[in-house]
Amino acid sequence: MALINHNHQLPFNILRCSHTHYIVKDLEESRKFYVDIMGFIETEQVGRTLYLRGLEEKNHHCYVLEEGETPEVIALGFKVAFEEDLDKMHAYFSDMGIQVEWVERYAENRTLSVSSPQGLPLEFHAVQTRVPTMMREFAKYKGLAPLRFDHINCFTPNCQASYEFAIQHLGFRLTEYTLTEKGDMWAAWTHRKGNVHDLALTNGKGPRLHHTGIWTASINNIIHLLDLMASEGYVDNIERGPGRHGISNAFFLYILDPDGHRLEPFTSDYLTVDTDWEPLGWDLRDPKRQTLWGAPAPKSWFEHGSVFKGVDVRESDIESNPIISGAEDLI
Repeated sequence: MALINHNHQLPFNILRCSHTHYIVKDLEESRKFYVDIMGFIETEQVGRTLYLRGLEEKNHHCYVLEEGETPEVIALGFKVAFEEDLDKMHAYFSDMGIQVEWVERYAENRTLSVSSPQGLPLEFHAVQTRVPTMMREFAKYKGLAPLRFDHINCFTPNCQASYEFAIQHLGFRLTEYTLTEKGDMWAAWTHRKGNVHDLALTNGKGPRLHHTGIWTASINNIIHLLDLMASEGYVDNIERGPGRHGISNAFFLYILDPDGHRLEPFTSDYLTVDTDWEPLGWDLRDPKRQTLWGAPAPKSWFEHGSVFKGVDVRESDIESNPIISGAEDLI
């Protein structure tokens, strides 16, 4: 395993992750979960597709929920600084021989689809339709009171290669990472916007989406969401937590939506905006890495993920032994 230098000289500028596009089986059930329980703002429904956003967000959507037969993920969305960044990105990846194409996406001016060498379906836009922020509309603070979409975490069968692509060719910067006993890269947390991560990469069967992260202002909001889920019949959707990670320092909760897509409501991470930030390394067997306090992750947390539409899944290239809850044996 080798850490590589950050690339600050790319011709385009990715600002942050922005959204995910899910296929869900029952749009009304998804609306109940995301809007009534979690508290996302419903921007609008177009046909059988629902567009949602967080309370502080001014862009049209951070979740796109499209009704279909099979739960899966269409794309992982990112925002670039300017329209010309999309053209520069198109030329850059075309020269590399990477598959790129322009796609039509509602409420986005232009959208460029890029398939990473590891199979992640990435989409980039500069302009979404602008909508009013609800940040000061406190009567709308319901459920989790989700303020903004924060990060994307993906399973990848080769974390080293996926990390290198993110650093060298997307301009992400490494904040924290985990090594196996043999020194293999097991997980990497990379960012663009200056906190712990926009894109995290975790060793495992993939490529698949592990979870999306949602930032809220207070630990109390997460506790209230748990009470609300319990009172409304969603106890079985609570997978892990609450607890605190060593990595990122986040106070976390992991839940599953009605289609099994995993979400992480969290708060209390930290800034990494300085360009001379030194990445923090962890040993996979350090229990504080995964859980500073709280129960270890269940086995499902290492095995369950959402598939990407049309993308083949393969087994991991390396073996690993993370700590899991409720078992003597390691996976």
